[in-house]
Amino acid sequence: MFYSRILSKIEWLTLGVIVFVYVGLAAIVWFHAQLPWFFILPLGAYLACLHGSLQHEVLHGHPTRSRRLNEMLIFLCVQIWLPYGRYRDLHLRHHNDMNLTCPVRDPESYYLLPDAWGAMPGWRKHLNNFNNTLCGRMLVGPAISIVQFWGDELFSLVKGRREGLMCWLGFFTSSVIVLAYVMWCGMPIWQYLLLIAYPSISLALVRSYCEHQAAEDVGHRTILVEASPFWALLYLNNNLHIAHHERPALAWYQLPRFYAAERARLLERNGNYLRLGYGQIFTSYFLKAKENVAHPNVKWLAGH
Repeated sequence: MFYSRILSKIEWLTLGVIVFVYVGLAAIVWFHAQLPWFFILPLGAYLACLHGSLQHEVLHGHPTRSRRLNEMLIFLCVQIWLPYGRYRDLHLRHHNDMNLTCPVRDPESYYLLPDAWGAMPGWRKHLNNFNNTLCGRMLVGPAISIVQFWGDELFSLVKGRREGLMCWLGFFTSSVIVLAYVMWCGMPIWQYLLLIAYPSISLALVRSYCEHQAAEDVGHRTILVEASPFWALLYLNNNLHIAHHERPALAWYQLPRFYAAERARLLERNGNYLRLGYGQIFTSYFLKAKENVAHPNVKWLAGH
Protein backbone atom coordinates (compact mmCIF):
# COMPACT_ATOMS: atom_id res chain seq x y z
CA MET A 1 0.00 0.00 0.00
CA PHE A 2 2.80 2.43 0.92
CA TYR A 3 4.69 1.84 -2.32
CA SER A 4 1.54 1.98 -4.42
CA ARG A 5 0.80 5.45 -3.00
CA ILE A 6 4.31 6.59 -3.91
CA LEU A 7 4.05 5.17 -7.43
CA SER A 8 0.65 6.81 -7.94
CA LYS A 9 2.21 10.24 -7.30
CA ILE A 10 4.76 9.84 -10.07
CA GLU A 11 3.89 11.61 -13.33
CA TRP A 12 4.72 8.71 -15.62
CA LEU A 13 4.03 10.64 -18.82
CA THR A 14 6.64 13.25 -17.91
CA LEU A 15 9.08 10.54 -16.88
CA GLY A 16 8.51 8.86 -20.24
CA VAL A 17 9.31 12.09 -22.09
CA ILE A 18 12.55 12.43 -20.11
CA VAL A 19 13.61 8.90 -21.12
CA PHE A 20 12.58 9.56 -24.73
CA VAL A 21 14.70 12.73 -24.91
CA TYR A 22 17.83 11.14 -23.48
CA VAL A 23 17.55 7.99 -25.60
CA GLY A 24 16.84 10.03 -28.73
CA LEU A 25 19.76 12.40 -28.24
CA ALA A 26 22.12 9.58 -27.31
CA ALA A 27 21.13 7.68 -30.47
CA ILE A 28 21.59 10.72 -32.73
CA VAL A 29 25.08 11.34 -31.37
CA TRP A 30 25.96 7.61 -31.50
CA PHE A 31 24.89 7.26 -35.14
CA HIS A 32 25.92 10.76 -36.24
CA ALA A 33 28.38 9.47 -38.85
CA GLN A 34 25.57 7.63 -40.66
CA LEU A 35 23.11 10.53 -40.46
CA PRO A 36 22.97 13.60 -42.74
CA TRP A 37 23.26 17.00 -41.10
CA PHE A 38 19.75 17.90 -42.26
CA PHE A 39 18.45 15.03 -40.11
CA ILE A 40 20.66 15.72 -37.08
CA LEU A 41 19.87 19.44 -36.91
CA PRO A 42 16.06 19.48 -36.72
CA LEU A 43 15.64 16.34 -34.64
CA GLY A 44 18.61 16.97 -32.35
CA ALA A 45 17.64 20.61 -31.78
CA TYR A 46 14.03 19.62 -31.11
CA LEU A 47 15.01 17.03 -28.50
CA ALA A 48 17.54 19.33 -26.79
CA CYS A 49 14.95 22.12 -26.66
CA LEU A 50 12.42 19.66 -25.26
CA HIS A 51 14.95 18.87 -22.52
CA GLY A 52 14.92 22.57 -21.63
CA SER A 53 11.13 22.41 -21.37
CA LEU A 54 11.51 19.42 -19.04
CA GLN A 55 13.85 21.46 -16.84
CA HIS A 56 11.04 24.01 -16.62
CA GLU A 57 8.65 21.26 -15.49
CA VAL A 58 11.11 20.10 -12.85
CA LEU A 59 11.60 23.51 -11.28
CA HIS A 60 7.82 23.67 -10.79
CA GLY A 61 7.84 20.38 -8.85
CA HIS A 62 7.47 17.59 -11.41
CA PRO A 63 7.45 14.63 -12.06
CA THR A 64 7.79 13.30 -8.48
CA ARG A 65 7.39 14.70 -4.97
CA SER A 66 11.18 14.65 -4.47
CA ARG A 67 12.98 17.80 -5.61
CA ARG A 68 16.35 16.05 -5.42
CA LEU A 69 15.18 13.13 -7.57
CA ASN A 70 13.55 15.47 -10.07
CA GLU A 71 16.73 17.49 -10.48
CA MET A 72 18.80 14.34 -10.86
CA LEU A 73 16.54 13.31 -13.74
CA ILE A 74 17.40 16.42 -15.78
CA PHE A 75 20.93 16.95 -14.46
CA LEU A 76 22.62 16.71 -17.85
CA CYS A 77 22.60 20.15 -19.49
CA VAL A 78 22.39 19.08 -23.12
CA GLN A 79 22.10 22.67 -24.37
CA ILE A 80 25.43 23.58 -22.73
CA TRP A 81 24.44 27.07 -21.72
CA LEU A 82 22.32 27.56 -18.59
CA PRO A 83 23.09 26.08 -15.15
CA TYR A 84 19.85 24.49 -14.00
CA GLY A 85 20.01 25.88 -10.44
CA ARG A 86 20.42 29.45 -11.66
CA TYR A 87 17.60 28.95 -14.15
CA ARG A 88 15.38 27.59 -11.36
CA ASP A 89 16.02 30.51 -9.00
CA LEU A 90 15.72 33.21 -11.66
CA HIS A 91 12.62 31.71 -13.27
CA LEU A 92 10.78 31.44 -9.96
CA ARG A 93 11.56 35.11 -9.41
CA HIS A 94 10.13 35.79 -12.87
CA HIS A 95 6.79 34.40 -11.65
CA ASN A 96 6.14 37.58 -9.65
CA ASP A 97 3.63 38.92 -12.18
CA MET A 98 3.70 42.46 -10.78
CA ASN A 99 7.30 42.77 -12.04
CA LEU A 100 6.81 41.15 -15.46
CA THR A 101 8.82 42.88 -18.23
CA CYS A 102 10.67 45.13 -15.74
CA PRO A 103 14.28 45.42 -16.97
CA VAL A 104 15.51 45.49 -13.37
CA ARG A 105 13.23 43.10 -11.48
CA ASP A 106 12.22 40.54 -14.09
CA PRO A 107 15.25 38.34 -14.86
CA GLU A 108 13.66 37.17 -18.11
CA SER A 109 12.87 40.62 -19.50
CA TYR A 110 14.23 41.57 -22.91
CA TYR A 111 13.49 45.25 -22.36
CA LEU A 112 16.06 47.85 -21.35
CA LEU A 113 15.63 50.92 -19.19
CA PRO A 114 15.15 54.01 -21.39
CA ASP A 115 18.29 55.65 -19.93
CA ALA A 116 20.38 52.54 -20.62
CA TRP A 117 19.05 52.41 -24.17
CA GLY A 118 19.81 56.09 -24.74
CA ALA A 119 23.41 55.69 -23.54
CA MET A 120 24.08 52.62 -25.70
CA PRO A 121 26.50 52.97 -28.64
CA GLY A 122 25.03 52.79 -32.11
CA TRP A 123 26.35 49.33 -33.04
CA ARG A 124 24.79 47.81 -29.93
CA LYS A 125 21.47 49.50 -30.70
CA HIS A 126 21.52 47.97 -34.19
CA LEU A 127 22.36 44.56 -32.71
CA ASN A 128 19.57 44.81 -30.13
CA ASN A 129 17.08 46.00 -32.73
CA PHE A 130 17.95 42.98 -34.90
CA ASN A 131 17.65 40.73 -31.85
CA ASN A 132 14.18 42.18 -31.33
CA THR A 133 12.98 40.58 -34.57
CA LEU A 134 12.19 36.87 -34.52
CA CYS A 135 14.83 36.24 -37.20
CA GLY A 136 17.46 37.99 -35.09
CA ARG A 137 16.30 36.30 -31.91
CA MET A 138 16.88 32.91 -33.54
CA LEU A 139 20.17 33.75 -35.27
CA VAL A 140 22.05 35.89 -32.75
CA GLY A 141 19.75 35.64 -29.71
CA PRO A 142 21.45 32.51 -28.29
CA ALA A 143 24.91 34.09 -28.57
CA ILE A 144 23.73 37.35 -27.00
CA SER A 145 22.01 35.49 -24.18
CA ILE A 146 25.07 33.34 -23.46
CA VAL A 147 27.57 36.20 -23.51
CA GLN A 148 25.36 38.48 -21.41
CA PHE A 149 24.33 35.85 -18.84
CA TRP A 150 27.75 34.25 -18.45
CA GLY A 151 29.38 37.69 -18.26
CA ASP A 152 26.99 38.92 -15.57
CA GLU A 153 27.37 35.72 -13.56
CA LEU A 154 31.18 35.76 -13.78
CA PHE A 155 31.32 39.41 -12.76
CA SER A 156 29.06 38.74 -9.75
CA LEU A 157 31.08 35.71 -8.65
CA VAL A 158 34.36 37.62 -8.97
CA LYS A 159 32.85 40.42 -6.90
CA GLY A 160 32.25 37.92 -4.09
CA ARG A 161 28.73 36.59 -4.61
CA ARG A 162 28.56 32.96 -3.54
CA GLU A 163 24.93 32.35 -4.46
CA GLY A 164 24.81 29.96 -7.37
CA LEU A 165 28.45 28.87 -7.21
CA MET A 166 27.45 25.23 -6.66
CA CYS A 167 25.05 25.53 -9.61
CA TRP A 168 27.97 26.47 -11.85
CA LEU A 169 30.06 23.60 -10.53
CA GLY A 170 27.18 21.23 -11.30
CA PHE A 171 26.84 22.77 -14.76
CA PHE A 172 30.56 22.28 -15.42
CA THR A 173 30.33 18.63 -14.36
CA SER A 174 27.23 18.08 -16.48
CA SER A 175 28.82 19.71 -19.54
CA VAL A 176 31.95 17.57 -19.19
CA ILE A 177 29.80 14.42 -19.10
CA VAL A 178 27.79 15.45 -22.18
CA LEU A 179 30.82 16.50 -24.22
CA ALA A 180 32.79 13.42 -23.13
CA TYR A 181 30.01 11.24 -24.54
CA VAL A 182 29.99 13.32 -27.74
CA MET A 183 33.75 12.84 -28.15
CA TRP A 184 33.53 9.14 -27.25
CA CYS A 185 31.05 8.70 -30.09
CA GLY A 186 33.49 10.41 -32.45
CA MET A 187 31.28 13.43 -33.08
CA PRO A 188 33.23 16.72 -33.28
CA ILE A 189 32.24 19.04 -30.44
CA TRP A 190 31.75 21.93 -32.88
CA GLN A 191 29.23 19.78 -34.76
CA TYR A 192 27.25 19.04 -31.60
CA LEU A 193 27.22 22.71 -30.65
CA LEU A 194 26.37 23.93 -34.15
CA LEU A 195 23.77 21.32 -35.12
CA ILE A 196 22.13 20.52 -31.77
CA ALA A 197 22.91 22.82 -28.84
CA TYR A 198 22.80 26.27 -30.49
CA PRO A 199 19.66 25.73 -32.63
CA SER A 200 17.90 24.18 -29.63
CA ILE A 201 18.30 27.51 -27.84
CA SER A 202 16.97 29.26 -30.97
CA LEU A 203 13.83 27.11 -30.76
CA ALA A 204 13.43 27.96 -27.07
CA LEU A 205 13.67 31.66 -27.91
CA VAL A 206 10.77 31.34 -30.35
CA ARG A 207 8.58 30.52 -27.36
CA SER A 208 9.83 33.39 -25.22
CA TYR A 209 9.74 35.94 -28.07
CA CYS A 210 6.09 36.91 -27.61
CA GLU A 211 5.54 35.52 -24.12
CA HIS A 212 5.30 38.92 -22.45
CA GLN A 213 4.59 42.44 -23.59
CA ALA A 214 4.92 45.79 -21.84
CA ALA A 215 1.38 46.64 -20.76
CA GLU A 216 0.07 48.72 -17.90
CA ASP A 217 -2.45 46.07 -16.87
CA VAL A 218 -0.57 43.16 -15.27
CA GLY A 219 -2.88 40.56 -16.80
CA HIS A 220 -2.33 41.93 -20.30
CA ARG A 221 1.41 41.22 -20.16
CA THR A 222 1.21 37.47 -20.77
CA ILE A 223 0.28 35.70 -23.99
CA LEU A 224 -1.80 32.70 -25.03
CA VAL A 225 -0.64 30.85 -28.14
CA GLU A 226 -2.97 28.16 -29.45
CA ALA A 227 -0.22 26.01 -30.92
CA SER A 228 -0.14 22.92 -33.09
CA PRO A 229 0.91 19.60 -31.50
CA PHE A 230 4.46 20.07 -32.86
CA TRP A 231 5.00 23.27 -30.86
CA ALA A 232 2.80 22.33 -27.91
CA LEU A 233 4.86 19.19 -27.24
CA LEU A 234 8.14 21.05 -27.75
CA TYR A 235 7.17 23.61 -25.12
CA LEU A 236 5.15 21.19 -22.99
CA ASN A 237 2.10 23.45 -23.38
CA ASN A 238 3.94 26.45 -21.96
CA ASN A 239 2.59 28.28 -25.02
CA LEU A 240 -0.59 28.59 -22.92
CA HIS A 241 1.49 30.96 -20.90
CA ILE A 242 -1.00 32.93 -18.85
CA ALA A 243 -2.61 29.64 -17.87
CA HIS A 244 0.80 28.48 -16.66
CA HIS A 245 1.40 31.72 -14.75
CA GLU A 246 -1.98 31.36 -13.09
CA ARG A 247 -1.51 27.66 -12.24
CA PRO A 248 2.27 27.05 -12.24
CA ALA A 249 1.93 23.79 -10.27
CA LEU A 250 -0.19 22.11 -12.96
CA ALA A 251 1.63 19.41 -14.91
CA TRP A 252 2.12 20.19 -18.60
CA TYR A 253 -0.44 17.61 -19.75
CA GLN A 254 -3.07 19.12 -17.43
CA LEU A 255 -2.78 22.65 -18.82
CA PRO A 256 -4.84 22.12 -22.03
CA ARG A 257 -7.86 20.90 -20.05
CA PHE A 258 -7.58 23.84 -17.66
CA TYR A 259 -7.24 26.23 -20.61
CA ALA A 260 -10.24 24.74 -22.42
CA ALA A 261 -12.40 25.19 -19.33
CA GLU A 262 -11.16 28.72 -18.59
CA ARG A 263 -10.46 30.05 -22.10
CA ALA A 264 -13.01 32.90 -22.10
CA ARG A 265 -11.95 34.11 -18.66
CA LEU A 266 -8.23 33.90 -19.45
CA LEU A 267 -8.67 35.84 -22.69
CA GLU A 268 -10.60 38.51 -20.85
CA ARG A 269 -7.89 38.64 -18.20
CA ASN A 270 -5.04 39.04 -20.70
CA GLY A 271 -6.83 41.55 -22.92
CA ASN A 272 -7.15 39.03 -25.76
CA TYR A 273 -3.37 38.83 -26.15
CA LEU A 274 -3.78 35.73 -28.31
CA ARG A 275 -1.92 34.26 -31.27
CA LEU A 276 -3.39 31.44 -33.34
CA GLY A 277 -0.22 29.40 -33.66
CA TYR A 278 3.45 30.15 -34.05
CA GLY A 279 3.00 30.48 -37.80
CA GLN A 280 1.15 33.73 -37.09
CA ILE A 281 4.07 34.93 -34.96
CA PHE A 282 6.58 34.07 -37.70
CA THR A 283 4.47 35.87 -40.30
CA SER A 284 4.08 38.99 -38.19
CA TYR A 285 7.52 39.37 -36.62
CA PHE A 286 10.15 37.40 -38.50
CA LEU A 287 11.69 40.58 -39.92
CA LYS A 288 9.79 43.14 -37.85
CA ALA A 289 10.23 43.95 -34.16
CA LYS A 290 7.26 43.27 -31.92
CA GLU A 291 8.06 46.27 -29.72
CA ASN A 292 10.86 48.73 -29.01
CA VAL A 293 13.81 47.55 -26.92
CA ALA A 294 13.41 50.42 -24.45
CA HIS A 295 10.61 49.78 -21.98
CA PRO A 296 7.76 52.23 -22.73
CA ASN A 297 7.04 53.17 -19.11
CA VAL A 298 8.75 51.53 -16.14
CA LYS A 299 6.58 53.61 -13.79
CA TRP A 300 3.88 51.00 -14.33
CA LEU A 301 5.98 48.40 -12.61
CA ALA A 302 5.93 47.68 -8.90
CA GLY A 303 8.74 48.98 -6.77
CA HIS A 304 10.67 50.76 -9.52
